[in-house]
Amino acid sequence: MSLVKAPQKEVLDKTIKVLRKYSLNTVCEESLCPNMGECFYKGTATFLILGKICTRFCKYCHISKGKPLPPDPSEPIRLYHAVKELRLKHVVITSVDRDDLPDYGALHFRRCVEVLKQRDETLRVEVLTPDFCGSERSMEEVVASGPHVLSHNIETVESRFPFIRPKGSYRRSLKVLAYYAQSGVAPVKSGIMLGFGESWEEVLKTLEDLRKAGVSLLVIGQYLRPTKGQTPVKNFYSEEDFEKLRWTALRMGFDRVLSKPLARSSYHAEDML
Repeated sequence: MSLVKAPQKEVLDKTIKVLRKYSLNTVCEESLCPNMGECFYKGTATFLILGKICTRFCKYCHISKGKPLPPDPSEPIRLYHAVKELRLKHVVITSVDRDDLPDYGALHFRRCVEVLKQRDETLRVEVLTPDFCGSERSMEEVVASGPHVLSHNIETVESRFPFIRPKGSYRRSLKVLAYYAQSGVAPVKSGIMLGFGESWEEVLKTLEDLRKAGVSLLVIGQYLRPTKGQTPVKNFYSEEDFEKLRWTALRMGFDRVLSKPLARSSYHAEDML
């Protein structure tokens, strides 16, 4: 059984204080991530740009749904100041789905990455993007910003998409990953959660599809129900299962694989490089 170490309160409070100072959101807090305490203790956080209200209704996600506010043009510079105050060297930027915007939020992603890179050339910036409804123009905006890692999570196997990600598409997500890989700009990363009722064979097929799409960095974790408002866990996997999947994925040709029950797409992100 995996245990989460309790962080020192003063260090945890310092990270939260910086986030509040610059009015920034994190996916750590909004998704009730089980690793939040450990990551905040280390001074790391996955920044959630474009607000904290999502336009989609994924059944596993704790992030609020509804009608979001317009993008805040001051967010990129506020993000930079928080990164410097937290003394981060590797920054992960993700967002809610913004299907209400013409570019699905891609230009805002680009501005955030460019501000960070222009003001500190030593920073490594990783982006974890939504699928942008398959818009290549939006994907190109993100690619053009030159992040150090291009990431998009497949999240689950194809058969579970209609139930878990009703507004998403398994094939569309693979196309996003393939587009990122074909750009040649940066390593491509994806993550999958287990526990939605998928079969072992479906998991292996998903890993094969991700590898064919050009994914080289892979994260596999156990889905844990954030609250009673999300879909229940259908099946649990053992530490041995995750280790077996790690070795299977490495044999498939992935360069780096993080496969643990509490692994999440941005957990120990800096170590994946």
